[in-house]
Amino acid sequence: MSASPSTRRVLAAVLAAGALVGAAAVPAAAHDDDRGGHRGRHSSIVIGDVQHEGHGRGRDSRALNREWVEVKNTGRHAVNLHGFTLTDRDGNRYRFNRLRLDGRSSVRVHTGSGRDTRSDVYQDRRHQIWDERDTATLRDDRGNVVDTETWGRRGHHDNHRR
Repeated sequence: MSASPSTRRVLAAVLAAGALVGAAAVPAAAHDDDRGGHRGRHSSIVIGDVQHEGHGRGRDSRALNREWVEVKNTGRHAVNLHGFTLTDRDGNRYRFNRLRLDGRSSVRVHTGSGRDTRSDVYQDRRHQIWDERDTATLRDDRGNVVDTETWGRRGHHDNHRR
């Protein structure tokens, strides 16, 4: 039994509307939220929390180690961060050495000095890196941007959660 022309037109309109709704949903899901971050495609490695110190702080190692950026692996599988870099807006750069970040774990990149562990690594710097208004950019070992995090606009931290 064949459908009438009017039934075919209604069915075609319903299918077309469904295709438009489906097509509109795909780009929305692909966009990162608008709280100051940008995530590279298909990466489980992201910038998590950021702790920056305010003006007037000391320059001793303890004060500098209270300043850090968290790098998280949101995936299930371990990722080798060897060659990944973390930079600030001024171009200061930290390059990860031999660090395997297990699935669903994180590492804090401290500004000051200390002994590197699986959960904390140190830049061995003598001056603050992260300002009250700054951007952290994480790149993979090929220089591709994996994630960015911006904070300090209008006096608040613009951290995105994954």
